[in-house]
Amino acid sequence: MNVLMIRDLKYIGEKIIENSQILAKTVADIRITDIESGNKERLSSLIHVDYRTKVFEYLGEALFTDGMETLRTKVSEWSRQAAEIAIHSEFSISDAIRITGTYRTVIWEVFTEELQKRQLTVFHMLEVSKIIDPLLDRIGAVIGEVYEEHNNKLMSIAYSALEELSVPVVPVAEGVAIIPLVGSIDTDRAKLIMEVSLTEGSRLHFKHIILDVSGVPIIDTMVADQLFHIVSALKLTGVETYLTGIRPEIAQTIISLGLNFSEIKTRANMKQALNEIVFMKKKEA
Repeated sequence: MNVLMIRDLKYIGEKIIENSQILAKTVADIRITDIESGNKERLSSLIHVDYRTKVFEYLGEALFTDGMETLRTKVSEWSRQAAEIAIHSEFSISDAIRITGTYRTVIWEVFTEELQKRQLTVFHMLEVSKIIDPLLDRIGAVIGEVYEEHNNKLMSIAYSALEELSVPVVPVAEGVAIIPLVGSIDTDRAKLIMEVSLTEGSRLHFKHIILDVSGVPIIDTMVADQLFHIVSALKLTGVETYLTGIRPEIAQTIISLGLNFSEIKTRANMKQALNEIVFMKKKEA
């Protein structure tokens, strides 16, 4: 890049910095007229002219700085903060990206004026574009990343809540609870069943827990092993566990697999287990 080009780029960069506040206000004006009136109040919380001024200063500085790597870091940090503001203001990702698109528009409007005033060439436009466009693209990319992180976090929270609902603990009498299990049991869910049963067993002082597996479609070696661990863990905390709801076809599978359920109290159904627990309670009384 020759000396004249460096000088002209510095002039354009300084011009952008000089007009950065006007450019920021222009972005705000464009977005207000471009969005539904019902969202104006929400939009106003996102529009901070001083805040947007900063990114225009970065873009102007990019045309003559020697510390480009540091500047990229600053732009990335700014983009992350901008995305967090947009999320807080309940903006969709498409709205947030469209807002950043207006930065490119207003910069090129200023640059077009300078083309006419200083008789700058198409080569100047190409050089400016080569420097500024990657930064503007970076802003959009970081905003997209932050939105993705936010959505993944929401999905994780929702999944955790759903998992907790998949292990309902139903107290049915003093010291007695039923945990009806529905659906497949994998390692993660088995771990959750153990955590919930141990936590609730301790919190509510259960002496007996009935694990009903009538809604579990398959009990194979892995599931059986997990059930053994759950029953053993509950036993260590002083909770006696009954396993109910083993259907005939599941019983046949258990036998064919050679699984030993002799150390677990199994009953045909919840009613049978409850009757036995009530009988024992009366006998102890």
